[in-house]
Amino acid sequence: AILMHPGPINWGIELAPELEKYPFQVILDQVENGVAIRMALLLKLLMGDKEV
Repeated sequence: AILMHPGPINWGIELAPELEKYPFQVILDQVENGVAIRMALLLKLLMGDKEV
């Protein structure tokens, strides 16, 4: 299974600290890509059908 979380993480509350070293976690990738995705979504919502 792939472990994902949008961050920031409260280790020990939301996720067990042992999962920080889990080989199939992509948390940092998700955090990094999430910014661009949210920016693109906001732009699309604000611009509608207009060309960018």
